[in-house]
Amino acid sequence: MSIERLFPTQIYTCRPAAAARLGPRLLRESRQLRLDDASGRRWSTRNYPGGYTSYGSACRMHRLSPTFAALERAIDPHVRAFARALELDLTGRPLAMTDCWVNIMPRGTAHGLHLHPLATISGTFYLKTPRGCAALKIEDPRFDRMMAAPPRRRSASRANRLWVHIPAQAGALVLFESWLRHEVPANPAGERVSISFNYGWF
Repeated sequence: MSIERLFPTQIYTCRPAAAARLGPRLLRESRQLRLDDASGRRWSTRNYPGGYTSYGSACRMHRLSPTFAALERAIDPHVRAFARALELDLTGRPLAMTDCWVNIMPRGTAHGLHLHPLATISGTFYLKTPRGCAALKIEDPRFDRMMAAPPRRRSASRANRLWVHIPAQAGALVLFESWLRHEVPANPAGERVSISFNYGWF
């Protein structure tokens, strides 16, 4: 008798030194962007209550800021490594960053369950993560098909849980395939700042 694990959901995490060195500058620019970006603040009021995101206004920061472009260069090799681990066939077309935006979550702000359509690999680089701040919560992609499944034991292994929390840590990079649904629950701590991005293959 044997049990084989198939169709794994893979998550890539690391602490890239090149990106970490950019952290203070990225944090300053992110806060300045919030001050300057009136249309982004209006968009956030409607779509991201309590927080600020440049997703609806300045979502290609890697094309607008040399500091964010440097972050793209620091992330690129990790995206390539993750694509190799996923055994993606990228013949003829490389993965390229298509979107890059700022997220600032004060206490009580949440980001609802979602995925990233029309992208291949998505991720987040954390700039500021106060102790106890909200984690990234990812959902088992089979969840909507579990019509008659019993609940999982409290002691279930990480691989068998329906939800997994990945702690947010300043200087950490998290990559996942863009079809994976995820959310950030209401932030119970101080201001949490991150940069999110998509890589596409088309």
